[in-house]
Amino acid sequence: MAECDRREKPMQKRKIDDLAILRMMLWAYILLCVVIAGLNYGYVPVAPEPVAQLITAAWHFYENWVKTAFIVAGSILTLRIVKRTSRTDTRKKNLMGFIIAALVVHIFSPLILGNKELYFFAMPLPWTTTPLQLLYEDSSFYASRFPIWGTTGITWAIVFYVAISGVILGGTLLFGRRWQCSRLCLFNGFASEVFAPAFPLIGKKRQLSPSALKVFRVAKWTIFAIAIFFLVYWVLLLLGVQAFENHQFISKLEIYKYLSAELLGMMFFWIVLTGRGYCYYCPLGAVLGYLGKLSGQRIVTDQTKCIDCNQCNMACPMTIDIRGKALMGEPVTSLNCVGCGHCVDVCPTETLSYTTCFLRRV
Repeated sequence: MAECDRREKPMQKRKIDDLAILRMMLWAYILLCVVIAGLNYGYVPVAPEPVAQLITAAWHFYENWVKTAFIVAGSILTLRIVKRTSRTDTRKKNLMGFIIAALVVHIFSPLILGNKELYFFAMPLPWTTTPLQLLYEDSSFYASRFPIWGTTGITWAIVFYVAISGVILGGTLLFGRRWQCSRLCLFNGFASEVFAPAFPLIGKKRQLSPSALKVFRVAKWTIFAIAIFFLVYWVLLLLGVQAFENHQFISKLEIYKYLSAELLGMMFFWIVLTGRGYCYYCPLGAVLGYLGKLSGQRIVTDQTKCIDCNQCNMACPMTIDIRGKALMGEPVTSLNCVGCGHCVDVCPTETLSYTTCFLRRV
């Protein structure tokens, strides 16, 4: 018994050390993002040219190289932490997906195409209308990028966007919402997996109450309606229909939405709630939830016998009642399910599994 205790203590200490490092990394990522993004979006437009160029270069380096380094290092630490308490089969695949996505979007593609801002085009509609703005020659986004990228650069940026959108939408129809939200998303999805053990940075991990879920549901459809408004506006503008004369103001409004409800909102939830806070109301997630339904996405709950341990509910970052379904042997088909598979890995009786129509056939 004494020998077991001696072995257990170094293991526990290593787990605490890994978690402390992961938390410090997450704090560093948040602080760097707030400072550099604040300078890039707030100060660059009025800064002297040399200063503006320096800040923009720092932003590009942070968004591409630093972010990728955080993803790789955070993935290693998270696997070290999680494997001591549960299986990591699904999580390994999730983290490998994010590492590959980061290398493609943030490293290889920018180097090959000579465009350090391709991450702007890594999320399909309706998440952002940036690609539509790039197609409209009178938009401020086009005016600011054309002198740098030229016609060829803009064309390749659009081609990159179409390719990424096709991969995400096609993959979702085959593999469900997991494909984007738990394997490819480089906005919030990656952080929710890479830094999973570190959430929340302040306070203790907890499930959302029914009233909080209602608030998030209202937020989801509110943000979705706003995203659709921007989408319709730019589509009409491209078709020659001008609903509002000042399209520069509309463009600024979308930037403010991104900085407040999305970027700052996302990081706020990391600090006080969960890594998946933004996933509750992500406009792209709302669309992918229904595409997941079309794919036949579900968590199967009757592979063995549920022992009512509630580990699945505690592991679920989206506050889905998996336990209740498992006790009745019914599949989980919630629109909120991001397919992360945390419940599958943590189930002691291996009664859970993630599947889609395509996966069931192959």
